[in-house]
Amino acid sequence: MSLSEMMTIVVYFHEMGYRNFKSFYLLYVWRHLRAEFPKLLSYTRFVQLMPHLITPMGVYLQSCYGHCTGISFIDATSLVVSHNRRIHQHRVFKETATRGKTSTGWFFGFKLHLVVSDLGEILGCCVTPANVDDRQPTPRITEKLWGKLFGDKGYLSAKLFKQLFERGLQLITKIRKNMKNKLMILTDKLLLRKRAIIETINDQLKNISQIEHSRHRSVSGFMLNVLAGLVAYCHQPKKPSIIHYDLPILQDFIQN
Repeated sequence: MSLSEMMTIVVYFHEMGYRNFKSFYLLYVWRHLRAEFPKLLSYTRFVQLMPHLITPMGVYLQSCYGHCTGISFIDATSLVVSHNRRIHQHRVFKETATRGKTSTGWFFGFKLHLVVSDLGEILGCCVTPANVDDRQPTPRITEKLWGKLFGDKGYLSAKLFKQLFERGLQLITKIRKNMKNKLMILTDKLLLRKRAIIETINDQLKNISQIEHSRHRSVSGFMLNVLAGLVAYCHQPKKPSIIHYDLPILQDFIQN
């Protein structure tokens, strides 16, 4: 089989809703897609060759990125690889995964840092250990963006704001309770409320594309699973998006 055929099968798994790749391969691909893949490999051989798909899958993912519209949203979500009670017994990610904390509590695994446009298209992403600060990979994954970038309070940083602003990207976040209030134009305030779009995308990535589960047997399998899930999301014909208006239109609406 060619690499492109194998990549197609792996991405298709994330689009079909199967919870287990072995069941998908043996019960669906092996039975119903033999005509489309005449040189179909055995399941064991296919799994052995899957690590070779990581690099081409990553390159293909970058080709699926959307175009910056001037309005972007950034967030980080947890990728749990083990239940907290079994952390000390975990072996697969013992040397790579770390403990991190979200608003729902502590977890063991990694973080997916994601930047999306107001059209729901992925503009950049990266995976880091769970203990990495959300602000650390921000300059790298927003390198080609311009306009305005909306994030949560975890991205508050005068240094980061200045670094992005010098590149033509304005970081906009809410302020903490102990900070002085600052004036914000109406459109920015309304768009900041629409930041839930990226949380919706993270939810789809976990529950539809299945980028998060605790059945991984290797680091390479974990990375391929995340990359293929992101590609599967990029292939969705309809993505979460928001409707936003220019300030003059909003002012006319309020006055009327």
